Amino acid sequence: MLKLFTDTDCDVTPKVAAEYGYSLISMPYSIDGKTVLPYEDFLVFDPKAFYDQLREGVLPNTSAISREKYYDIFEPYFKAGDEILYVHFSRAMTATFDAMDQAVADLQEKYPAAKFYEIDTKGITIVSYIIVREVGDMVKAGKSVEEILKWAETEVDKFATYFFADDLKFFKHSGRVSGLAATMGTLLGVRPIICMNDEGKMVSVGKERGRANAIERLLTYVDELNEDIKSHRVVVGNTDAEEIADEIVARLRERYGDDLNIEKLSVNPTAGSHCGPNTVGVCFHAKHR
Repeated sequence: MLKLFTDTDCDVTPKVAAEYGYSLISMPYSIDGKTVLPYEDFLVFDPKAFYDQLREGVLPNTSAISREKYYDIFEPYFKAGDEILYVHFSRAMTATFDAMDQAVADLQEKYPAAKFYEIDTKGITIVSYIIVREVGDMVKAGKSVEEILKWAETEVDKFATYFFADDLKFFKHSGRVSGLAATMGTLLGVRPIICMNDEGKMVSVGKERGRANAIERLLTYVDELNEDIKSHRVVVGNTDAEEIADEIVARLRERYGDDLNIEKLSVNPTAGSHCGPNTVGVCFHAKHR
């Protein structure tokens, strides 16, 4: 039996997980020393309440899951001899998958009949979300694990994500973005344009002064890089920046038609801890990242 897993850093909610039969692994964040597990400690994420806390000066931290927790999550399925497929956020962004590797190695030794596969989405939030859903669609269509893994070899690198943030102190605090002068950007009102590269890392690829120019830059990337855009989902993610996200959605529909398969969603709080409020990004099927 095939058992699907994904995690909350992929912007997957319990409702979306249930649509495909994914089990959802919660990625923790902490505020004032209190650890919070999305969709375990709360059932519905309130993005406005969370990002308002950050606007008021809260700087959350994130942490890895232990080997023991991964072991406990996966053991029932190893014991049953299942095929396990975990579609997860980028290995390059965290040490949590080192702990997972240790747990999986122990479980494979104990239960050699089970099979464990993974797809690294080489991203986080909206790019991971699209890939999770594309994999789920293939499972629903009856594709084998081997067919899905073959698809992932080329297609993971063809979902491009570009985004910008208003306040760069959160990126500076997390240290997750390379090539980013966070303090200067905040002081001068310069918004770096950030992408997920083909190594699964966030990198600054340019800068724009002002929000309008930053929006235009995102749309230019879509225009220049998109490939077969209408045969795949397009996702606009935001951290309590609904008006900006709505503008981007509207302008993409103007460019590509009302039948564009586009979705707007709120970025999960664990990933949002790294970028802060008023971050907006777009993910689409592209020639390359």
